[in-house]
Amino acid sequence: MVIPVHDVNPVRRTPVVTYALIAANVFVFLFMPGLSGSTAGDSSLAQTCHLHAFLEHYAAVPRELIHHQLPQLVPTGEVRGAGCLLAPPGYDKSPALSVLSAMFLHGGWLHLLGNMLFLLIFGNNIEDRMGHVRFAVFYVACGYAASYGFALVNADSTDPLIGASGAIAGVLGAYLVLYPKARVWVLVPFLVFLPLRLPAWLVLGFWFVLQAVYSSGEGVSGAGTVAYAAHVVGFLAGMLLAWPLKPGTPPPPEPRGLLFGRRARPRHTW
Repeated sequence: MVIPVHDVNPVRRTPVVTYALIAANVFVFLFMPGLSGSTAGDSSLAQTCHLHAFLEHYAAVPRELIHHQLPQLVPTGEVRGAGCLLAPPGYDKSPALSVLSAMFLHGGWLHLLGNMLFLLIFGNNIEDRMGHVRFAVFYVACGYAASYGFALVNADSTDPLIGASGAIAGVLGAYLVLYPKARVWVLVPFLVFLPLRLPAWLVLGFWFVLQAVYSSGEGVSGAGTVAYAAHVVGFLAGMLLAWPLKPGTPPPPEPRGLLFGRRARPRHTW
């Protein structure tokens, strides 16, 4: 409904972890087998089988996370007849570690770019507040909370769970707690894209409400193929983990100079 493009919230240090996470996600996506063809709509059966085998190995699967039941037969990446060849897995898979690897996998360019946009805009301030090491631990913890939270309510699902959305939802939850009054420039589609500067509590609160509604199946057909419940759990986990830092969080100052054609005015109270 709204597309964030910039937040008025300067940082004191270079967000090296945020940049590294973005680079890692892009790098992994570029080397995911069979994905480039499938996203372009011209994937062959061989590409599809190769991708299914890759996801079976590295994606998180709710049934495996909750019941620790690994499949006896998995796609090998080879084609047999009109389908994919199945065989006993030739590798040992740790369900717990698959959550970590799944956090760097994405299902398409829109999935990747949307996640990285939110991480770039909101992650730098959370890293600035927490510090590099604590932010990295926080990011991974939110990703794990989101994946296991989704798995608990979909314990028998064998569909692969991929994407950084759960971890990034945690970043958004932390931002809402620490910088609710920061201003965020967003694009609102209304005939054309209208630029508006809105408070973070409105932008992120609206985002969270949408995820909660969609996770219940309202507004989308069968909740679609997006793990909205993982977004909800990740967001709440980020809020809880960031809450102890709230008393010492300084208000984000308004930058001097021009911003979108208007001169920013310093604020004295929040």
